[in-house]
Amino acid sequence: MKRLHQAAAALLSCVLAMQSMPLNGTVQAADSAEPGKEILVTGFEDKAVSMFSKRGDDDTSVITASDEKPHSGDYCMAIKERSDGWNGPSISLESLGCKPGVRYIASAWVKAQWYNDCKISLQYTDADGEQHYNNMSSAISQGEWVKIPEVKFSFSSDMKDVQLYIESTDKVELYVDDFSLTEGPTYHIQKDIPSLKEVYGDYFKIGTAVTAAELAPDATKDLILKHFNSVTLGNELKPENMLDQKASQAYLKETGDDTVPQVKMNGAARTILDFCREYNIPVRGHTLVWHSQTPTWFFKDDYTKDGEWVDKATMLKRMENYIKGVFDVVLTEYPDIDFYAWDVVNEAFGNDSGNPRDPGTYEAGRGESAWVKVFGDNSFIKPAFQYARKYAPANIKLYYNDYNEYMTAKQDGIIELVRDLAKDNLIDGIGMQSHLDIRKGSDAFPSTGTYAAGLKKYVEVAKELNLDLQVTELDATLDKGFHDDEAMEIQAKYYSDIMDTLVKYKDNISAVVFWGTTDDQSWRAWGYPLLFNEDYSKKECFDSIVDGIQYTTAASTTRVVRTTTTTTATTEKITVTTPDSSKRLAGDVNLDKSVDVSDAVLLAKFLGGDSSAKVTDQGKANGEVDGKEGLSTDDLTMILKYICKLVVLK
Repeated sequence: MKRLHQAAAALLSCVLAMQSMPLNGTVQAADSAEPGKEILVTGFEDKAVSMFSKRGDDDTSVITASDEKPHSGDYCMAIKERSDGWNGPSISLESLGCKPGVRYIASAWVKAQWYNDCKISLQYTDADGEQHYNNMSSAISQGEWVKIPEVKFSFSSDMKDVQLYIESTDKVELYVDDFSLTEGPTYHIQKDIPSLKEVYGDYFKIGTAVTAAELAPDATKDLILKHFNSVTLGNELKPENMLDQKASQAYLKETGDDTVPQVKMNGAARTILDFCREYNIPVRGHTLVWHSQTPTWFFKDDYTKDGEWVDKATMLKRMENYIKGVFDVVLTEYPDIDFYAWDVVNEAFGNDSGNPRDPGTYEAGRGESAWVKVFGDNSFIKPAFQYARKYAPANIKLYYNDYNEYMTAKQDGIIELVRDLAKDNLIDGIGMQSHLDIRKGSDAFPSTGTYAAGLKKYVEVAKELNLDLQVTELDATLDKGFHDDEAMEIQAKYYSDIMDTLVKYKDNISAVVFWGTTDDQSWRAWGYPLLFNEDYSKKECFDSIVDGIQYTTAASTTRVVRTTTTTTATTEKITVTTPDSSKRLAGDVNLDKSVDVSDAVLLAKFLGGDSSAKVTDQGKANGEVDGKEGLSTDDLTMILKYICKLVVLK
């Protein structure tokens, strides 16, 4: 036995030497930065500002070190002679050695005159060469120093020329100090907890919404694959991302036809859809016709924001060609994805009433609708469904989607609309967004009783009209500042009651979609609204919605492997048997019911591509001992360290 340990120790030393790691160090790939590593932390005391540059030739900013009342120390960075609010200091993440899929944390102190919303933003170029901008965190300065709160972000491998920049509302002088960019910790999902899609497999689909940036970390992909069997693209299929202004203007100039807006799909959408195609995940399309995130130029002469509003006839033609274009572009490129549902019209009723929204532009920030501006009312809704029915494949179900859908006046308006659409077989279902709020005490909005009553009414209408129901954007926020054990317990009870109500009507509900993956990535992150913490660990509300439900673990799963050459593409379906967790012996790769050097040798050969090294699915599951999905040299190292009695395997 002693010689066995010596052999293992020798092999372990070789493996660690290959990874450039000390024997008693943390097991970690040699090229990965340690959690919390400082990428750039500066108070500008050395007067060095050259790592920041202005944002292109049109940016008139002059960036210098300044001793004009810095936030700390003797110097800060001053940005003067700005001709627009977007002018400001920018820094390339690639030049700093930042890598795709890694989570970073950024913050800064800023000062600006008057009332200015100062932001840390992200800019990148997608695979099609189109630039994108994302405001990530902000703070209001009125001439005093304020801290832009820390923001956590990632970027994917298809995002190029990624830059972090600071801007403000107006073109006033801007000052920046104590800038910080660090690497965040690397997280992994919990593998030893129930799968939501399996727990609710006999009831309805369990889905999530995700953006391309949110999908960048491997842990997010692992979380989706474990728990969800439906994905909604958070922003990437919305009108502002599907409409191409320059191409529309070029088409108008070439043809004289101003009724055919041009549609394109950007790289961010492809990032998510490629993932869904690879793993055979069904997708909800969101959304075609919406007052928000629909550019005003779409409604104006010459496709310019400052043009005159077009008439109804022109807008109907634009709407039809836009809807046709979306289905053509998406389904031509992704014919093998199961787009099982699509929101045709979203949030057409204003102020929780059964009335149309006020006319105007969404850029005004008051919930106004350019659709109502052109049509005068909600008469645009029925044509939207007519065009969607005309151009969508028969397998895609069409939905009307709205929030605060349980409010009596709005619910009455939705039901009246749905009845009218159902008469002509134009609609397949109602989407209940279900953005809920939990408050300390008993005044949740809505209360679980109010939500249940609203759901019951929709169920009755759905049965009558032979329609489907889907919960499309579920989350439940806590009061700001209310994030302690008591809050978690209240949230858990609330979620449990909501899910119990949904299960009660399982025969009428085909999908329940949570709006996001982890709390910190939610659009309502301030309220901790989801089932998983920032580190991907489950919350109390996760336990509360899986406890007591009998379910069957899937015996197998299917993934799609695509092989592409310059001329052909083939698809092969592979059935992968799920290992029996009750038979798992950690480290027993060769299934001889013991863990020794022979397991390490087999795993080393397998990882090295030796075709003679055969490892079963159960052996692979036994070999995953480093807490991460998939076999790697980290698993081999852990097994060897176990043999040397340095660690305990789990």
